[in-house]
Parts: sequence; C-alpha cells; structure tokens
Amino acid sequence: MQWYRAYWRRGFMKAVRDFKDFLKEGIVKRQGADKSRAEFLIRGSEQDYQAILKMIKKLEINDENANTYIKNCYDVLMEIMRAKMLLDGYNASGFGAHEAEVSYLRELGFSENDVQFANQLRFFRNGLLYNYGAMLDKEYAVKY
Repeated sequence: MQWYRAYWRRGFMKAVRDFKDFLKEGIVKRQGADKSRAEFLIRGSEQDYQAILKMIKKLEINDENANTYIKNCYDVLMEIMRAKMLLDGYNASGFGAHEAEVSYLRELGFSENDVQFANQLRFFRNGLLYNYGAMLDKEYAVKY
C-alpha cells in the first residue's frame, strides 16, 4: 500500500471545513470584485498549464519528477480558484487560506469527492514543501 493511502486512512488529513467557518474566522474576507487581479491569475494559470503539458510530453512522468508535476498542477488549480474567489468578491489570506480556497469548491457546486481530492492535493503539496510527508511517485501523479 502506498504511504499516502495509509496516511489518509489513519486520519492524518482532516475533512475540509465549511466555507462559512473561514468567513467567520476572518481567513476569508468580503471585498469588491478584483477583475484585473483575477484575469492576471487566469492568464498565469493557463501559461503554467500549457508548460506542464509540454513537460509531460517531452519528459513524461516518472518517480523523479512526480512531485514537481503534482505541485505544479495544484498551483494551477489554486490560481484558478483564487481568481474565481476574487471575481466573486472574496479574498483568503493567512493560516488556513489554502484550505478555505479548497472549501470554496463546495460553494461552486463541486462534488464532495472533488473537494476531498483537492484537499488531498493541498495536503500532499504542503507535505512536499514543508517536509512532513514522503515523496510521491509516478503512480500517484499519473492517477490523479
């Protein structure tokens, strides 16, 4: 069994809280829509996505680059989510901002499976960046 499946089953990852909780705690704040910043994030995410596709085509995915692909894919998803939140008049910042952004997927009508998948990506990406997880492999990167 892969380490990340065992990690998930042992309960190290918590379920994503409701978006309203992040509003109450001040992690997410209401503001005017920021169309120019949202457009900037969308353009950047489109460029990053195209770069990922080119890298996959040239390098393919293997155990040595799986972490890079996973981090980059997560970043593209979150840039798009931040853009949508900005267009809708929300801004998340500080500790818990990434989880709040994932939680916003529910507000947009995404399935609970999609929300939990995005949260899993968030968790593993943070583990890679902050060294509380193990390295991910090709199997995980290709599957997800």
